[in-house]
Amino acid sequence: MTTERLQKLMARAGYGSRRACEKIIEEGRVTVDGRIAQLGESADPESAVIRVDGVPLRMPEAYRYVLLYKPRGVISTVSDPEGRRTVRDIVTLPGHLYPVGRLDADSEGLILLTDDGELTQRLTHPRYEHARVYRVLVRGKPDQETLERWRAGITLDGRRTRFDQVKPEPGDAGHEGSWLRITVHEGRKHLVRRACAALGHPVVRLIRVSMGPVQLGDLRPGRWRFLTVTEARALQKEVQSTARPVARQPQPRDKGKARSGSGHPR
Repeated sequence: MTTERLQKLMARAGYGSRRACEKIIEEGRVTVDGRIAQLGESADPESAVIRVDGVPLRMPEAYRYVLLYKPRGVISTVSDPEGRRTVRDIVTLPGHLYPVGRLDADSEGLILLTDDGELTQRLTHPRYEHARVYRVLVRGKPDQETLERWRAGITLDGRRTRFDQVKPEPGDAGHEGSWLRITVHEGRKHLVRRACAALGHPVVRLIRVSMGPVQLGDLRPGRWRFLTVTEARALQKEVQSTARPVARQPQPRDKGKARSGSGHPR
């Protein structure tokens, strides 16, 4: 008999990240053999009757991975209380499919949808770092000094953030501004937009063109496709390579102060 934590089983079955599944368990919506399950409980999906909201838990034989070019104005959630168009209104496949990470309504480009909860957890949890690349049209033309400051890292909300690459793209963006290619590992909310504004070059247009090994390519806005076997394997390989959290960098301390405690929380 092989048992696993319920939140892990639910994530594999497509109910979202482990954290989301833990919340479902805490709400009393999961039963094991007819009794309400407790957080931290384990079960064998082959022998136990596990239900979520009364529906038997079905472990998928194969996960689905969908690559979507999210257009501007579309919400990157499965539903919206305000009735706005969501990514699930575009990708109308049946079953549980959840977006991996988010793009705000004014942003566009690559977003993944999957029923692989474990992969979703690894790609979105702040403890793990995966490269995201954006093409960003900004107002004005950042000079070399600004680009160097950007690459060195800037402080937002009292925290230092690093950008792996900030590179001007060749060609003329016309009167609108300049195109930049920006690579970042952190997943803080509106990070790229806030950094651009802080440096005096507000975003006009923002397009995510890659996430880890997956590339947007020539996909057009509003179109989607399944990942190829090669792409899916590359994504799984990257997720497995970050099975352990990325070590947190120690916070700088003032000279002369004694070292105490275990460091500042992120």
